[in-house]
Amino acid sequence: MPAALSVPGDVLAGAVASAGTPRPRIVATMASSVALYWAGMALNDYADATVDAVERPERPIPSGRVARRTALATACGLTAAGLGLAALAGGRRVLGVALPLTGLVWAYDLGLKSTPAGPAAMAGARALNVLAGAEPGRRASAVPAALLIGAHTYSVTALSRHEVSGAPRTVPAATLAGSTATALAAAALPGVRRQSRAARIGAAAGAIGYLASYGTAQARAAREPSPANVRTAVGTGILSLMPLQAALTAGGGGALPAGVLALAHPLARRLARKVSPT
Repeated sequence: MPAALSVPGDVLAGAVASAGTPRPRIVATMASSVALYWAGMALNDYADATVDAVERPERPIPSGRVARRTALATACGLTAAGLGLAALAGGRRVLGVALPLTGLVWAYDLGLKSTPAGPAAMAGARALNVLAGAEPGRRASAVPAALLIGAHTYSVTALSRHEVSGAPRTVPAATLAGSTATALAAAALPGVRRQSRAARIGAAAGAIGYLASYGTAQARAAREPSPANVRTAVGTGILSLMPLQAALTAGGGGALPAGVLALAHPLARRLARKVSPT
């Protein structure tokens, strides 16, 4: 799914922020994060089956393509796989992040999603995903990147609550202001200022690409906050994590990983034309 392509970039951003050069274990950490993300998507369909039957009857469970118990079993299996890969990547040190991340994913889908704590829970999960990629003992260096990715995720989750009925104009306007602040911070973190001129340019380019993509969609939703425009802004926001991750990775001195993330963004957008990221 296109949305899953946004997951490895969290891990890369954390790894570069803490160590500069990602270690080989990063591959297992990325696979763990993707498995946990997919587990959350399956669990979300399981938990929302009744609501989706009314609001989104075309989704897998209401349409009859997937049994509800199958979604739950898939979520459990992917969760076990994600935790197993985390243990493989770094034992207790990586599991120390993967376990609370898993807890937030399950808590969000099974109870927090419709509460005021929902956006914060989702933001916390993405922030923990960044810290999962950081080198144990150096995670403090990855906290700024984790907070910015968490802030972005908060805005996307807040918007997603209005996908069905549309939003008050104040909601996309507020998230646009937050995204603008996130882009400016990503291009001006202290770590970015200590890097080479090329790294600073890369960070600025990623931040501009992020705001041009997500900001444009939010501005359109602010002008006309219809369900269709809000859904587009949410989908764009999920995929716009990639240029934001590229900005943070470039700013940390990871030119090659940042380039990969920048190239992955248009690929994910093309895939999203066939499979919705939401």
